Amino acid sequence: MTVEAHDTVLPIIDLSGYINPKSPEDKERVIAEVRDACARYGFFQVKGHGVSLSSQEGLIQGLSNFFSQPRDEKMKLSFLKNPCRRGYEASGDSLREGDAQPDSKEAFYIGREDPVVEPPGFYGPNQWPPNLPKEAFHAPVWSYYQDTTALGLTIWEILVLGLGHPASVLDVFAKRPIVPMKMIRYPPASATKPGQFGVGAHTDFGGVTVLLQQAGKKGLEVWSEAKGEWLPVPSIEDVLVINCGDMIQKWSGGRYKSAKHRVINKADEERLSCATFWHGDPGATNPLDKEDESKDTVGQLLFKRFESQFSLPSAWGL
Repeated sequence: MTVEAHDTVLPIIDLSGYINPKSPEDKERVIAEVRDACARYGFFQVKGHGVSLSSQEGLIQGLSNFFSQPRDEKMKLSFLKNPCRRGYEASGDSLREGDAQPDSKEAFYIGREDPVVEPPGFYGPNQWPPNLPKEAFHAPVWSYYQDTTALGLTIWEILVLGLGHPASVLDVFAKRPIVPMKMIRYPPASATKPGQFGVGAHTDFGGVTVLLQQAGKKGLEVWSEAKGEWLPVPSIEDVLVINCGDMIQKWSGGRYKSAKHRVINKADEERLSCATFWHGDPGATNPLDKEDESKDTVGQLLFKRFESQFSLPSAWGL
């Protein structure tokens, strides 16, 4: 199944053939479709992904419950005060080099739930809003996080198999993976400044990204090098968006692409979304090319990119 955007056909891949195959051919078909999509676009959409619609809807309601709180209440959980960069990011906190204005979005971050902070901040406890009942935010958010953490690993398996490697190369890579999740609210178009983006143009840095878009509320655009234009990605109920980050492009020798993308909410109503980033174990090396002589680890690459965001670098020796 496909959808058209600016005459470019973006694939929607049914993952059920891989997750619950009825024949070996089912799995091979999905592997081939994902391989082709990542090679051509770096982006694709999925159905039959195993994340229930109720889990997705619960997550969206949880986001609405959190972001509708007063700003002062949300700022008590500021991620800028947290060594693991977990918690709340206010609108205007993020400004990319080259952008005239900061992002209009606000966000909330969680990750693996570990009891103590481990330098340089990849692992540690999450912050949860104390004034919201558990069922209003913590429970649905954590349930969805677990669902998409599992899906992210499945996508990694498919990517590895697509390049001819056995899934067992992920044994070390998936041992204790870094999997942050970013929940996002984009304000209505009337609340943004002229020329301001919800999220400015960028590529994702790391591994696999699993994105949920609030159904019927589009805004994501992907840059097409071949067409030289931005392609809108539709927002379809129970269809998730998958893309590869820079680490995958580097480690696959360019066989899988990392595409530039941005978000512009053109509607005069808020838009909610959620991205789960599945990077891998910080001590693991390239699972897509065992002949890679660089021997860079996930942790080293992440630290080089985000060094300024972590407050405990010396103890890890990165």
